[in-house]
Amino acid sequence: MDSQALFARYQELQLYVGWCDQDVHRVQSARDFILPQLPALIDDFYGEIDRHPEARKVITGGDVQVQRLKGTLLAWLDELFLGRYDSQYVVRRWKVGWRHVEIGLSQVYTNVALSRLRDGLFESLHDRWRGDRDELSRTIRSLSKLLDLDLAIIEDAYQAEYLKRQQLSERLAAIGQMSGGVAHELRNPLNVVKTSVYFLLNAKNLTAEKTAEHLHRIQRQVDVADAVTTALSDFAKLPIPQFQPFLLELCLHQALEISNLPENIHVSINCPADLPALLGDQRQFTIVFSNLIRNARDAMPGGGSVSIQASRDGDLVEVAVTDTGEGIRDEDLNRILEPLYSTKARGIGLGLAITRAILDKHTARLDVRSQLGVGSTFTVRVAAALGEHST
Repeated sequence: MDSQALFARYQELQLYVGWCDQDVHRVQSARDFILPQLPALIDDFYGEIDRHPEARKVITGGDVQVQRLKGTLLAWLDELFLGRYDSQYVVRRWKVGWRHVEIGLSQVYTNVALSRLRDGLFESLHDRWRGDRDELSRTIRSLSKLLDLDLAIIEDAYQAEYLKRQQLSERLAAIGQMSGGVAHELRNPLNVVKTSVYFLLNAKNLTAEKTAEHLHRIQRQVDVADAVTTALSDFAKLPIPQFQPFLLELCLHQALEISNLPENIHVSINCPADLPALLGDQRQFTIVFSNLIRNARDAMPGGGSVSIQASRDGDLVEVAVTDTGEGIRDEDLNRILEPLYSTKARGIGLGLAITRAILDKHTARLDVRSQLGVGSTFTVRVAAALGEHST
């Protein structure tokens, strides 16, 4: 919390509600009328809390804590009427909202509690005012502005602190989820490597063919583990794309080379001869298309076909990757691009999230259509390199 930035924000809010020196003077002049009534208002405040279990449950220290809180509230109310609305005043208001998050008190109780205090303060002014009634009305409006400003700062603090804690909780949950996914993805290849190493160390009459078979087996599993760590690294820090014209067909063939497709999956690529070059980072688009191709592969465990169809749409190039796989359920379609969300039994759910992150950096789009039992189409829409950018 930056006290000066917070005070600047408070001053902006003062301007918003039209707070001025006359308001300060009116609130100060009401202090003598209000002070004698504050103990009764505070007793009413905590008496009402006692009748609401959800509000009462945060008071865990019994009567000792209640008495301490009453003293704090008395100081808070008294400070309202002193006229010193400086940065320290604002910081103390901010800490009220922060403290409510810390003790687990819902902000709605702050809102209704302040409403109750407001009514009590206004009623006290009406009962004890001895001056001009028009001036009383103006004083009440000034006090109402001040209470609204207090509530705005308290709510701002509450929301900021609540969001901060919620984000921390979500990050911890995400780390836990990712850790489980990574552990699962790495445990399988490591177990394979372990068994092959054991075999190579302990087998008798080991032939050259068997040695080569297990060494190749180890290499494949190392590649699998490397793919997992690469995916994590790509997601954690995608470099700023280097925009250059590049040929889509070449990029697609590079993506196919690193996708490790089995022999039972047939791939067809259709890139028209007059298709313009794409404008973007070719290395990153290789990641995009390899992710989409691998996603298609995983959707067809028994084999099938992948069709990659490119076409021009004005200043855009559309690339549709269609598989004949299992399809995606409607309830999963809106979530498959989320980090750590996966519909696969094995998978940490980063491939499509990385794809979307890259496309976002290129102001490109990814649309998904799918039908269970028929297959899915992932369509990338990216800017063409036209004019001086074309190749």
